[in-house]
Amino acid sequence: MGLTILFGLFAILLLFGMPVAFAIGLAAVATFAYEGLPILTAFQRMLSGVSVLSLLAIPFFIFAGELMLHGGIAGRLVRLASAAVGSLRGGLGIVNVFSSMLFGGISGSAVADTSALGSILVPVMKEKGYDADYAVNVTVASSIAGVVIPPSHNMILYAIAAGGGLSIGKLFVAGVVPGVLMCLCLAIAAYWVAVRRGYPAETFPGWRSLLISFIVALPGLLTAVIIVGGVLSGVMTVTESGALGAVYAIVVTALVYRELNWKGFITAVSRAVRTTAMVMILVSAATAFSYMLTIYRVPNELATFLSSISSNPLVILLILNFMLLALGMVMDMAALILICTPIFLPLVKSFGMDPVQFGIIMMMNLGLGLCTPPVGACLFVGCAIGGIKIEKTVRTIWPFYLAIFTALLLVTYVPAVSLTLPRLFGM
Repeated sequence: MGLTILFGLFAILLLFGMPVAFAIGLAAVATFAYEGLPILTAFQRMLSGVSVLSLLAIPFFIFAGELMLHGGIAGRLVRLASAAVGSLRGGLGIVNVFSSMLFGGISGSAVADTSALGSILVPVMKEKGYDADYAVNVTVASSIAGVVIPPSHNMILYAIAAGGGLSIGKLFVAGVVPGVLMCLCLAIAAYWVAVRRGYPAETFPGWRSLLISFIVALPGLLTAVIIVGGVLSGVMTVTESGALGAVYAIVVTALVYRELNWKGFITAVSRAVRTTAMVMILVSAATAFSYMLTIYRVPNELATFLSSISSNPLVILLILNFMLLALGMVMDMAALILICTPIFLPLVKSFGMDPVQFGIIMMMNLGLGLCTPPVGACLFVGCAIGGIKIEKTVRTIWPFYLAIFTALLLVTYVPAVSLTLPRLFGM
């Protein structure tokens, strides 16, 4: 009965439009009360969830991403990608994908990627004769590179939800190859659709122009190098590298590019504060929720249920992928990371899967949920920028879904895709 209250009340509150964080928290508190546990214990669990030093890195990452968004980094990365791959058929679509790969590695946010690059590229693509649905599809699908390619604050949430024993630096490194692989699959899909629709190719600007574009974009690109390099070198913790990255982002956008004005700075601060507050409330509520899941032995029951379906690990992993995909279509990504990790991680570990590999699988699955209806935030933002209805976009986005799913299956069934690079670094 307690489990029914936990999930039932949570679902009912969501249906009535309550924000996810408050729905999770109220469901957890109600279940504590039903079991006769002191309500104070529930709030102690919530406080313990946010009393984690690694969480301090999240506001710094978010702030750095907002500074990049308002400080002129995105436009320079687009010009670099355009100089490099714009001469291919449907070049602007491929430019869109590789711009997302570069910007996602700096901002760490799929929504920021959609907003920043979509505002620049979607209007240009439409002017060049590309259909609006194609422009939006490429922008939305490629934006999820930001949740896989480091630095990603969602990976910090996963490390904490996994019990705090996972190396955030190892997760960062593990996301590089899968993120690049996913973008390559998306570039192939963008090229294929462009050829079928007869889209034009841009003129190659020349190697000198490519070199100049790279030099101009280099200060912005170094933001990700500083953040990730600081963690991997062992010189800084993830929190310290995030703080240094934010300071460096201010220097680059305000003093080097000189595009960050006072209004943009205030906007970046206010948006970073709001996003951080939402994340922290969610983490605290999910901690109490996860505690009750452990009390009710949900991970063990799920393992027993799936084992009754099949004893083949390949089949179980496919089922888990579809479960995560389905959940990602109807719930917020951060909430799902915090709720699903304590449930699914013990199960995949029992089948011998590395927790780091499963973390990348979860990022890709839930990232795909950001560009699928009914609650895909990136899909909504992209359609608003492109001035197109969601229904029309979804009808033609399937090649990009297929590209992401292909990369996801490779990461799922070929552990080397995500684990080789960390091993090379001796992690």
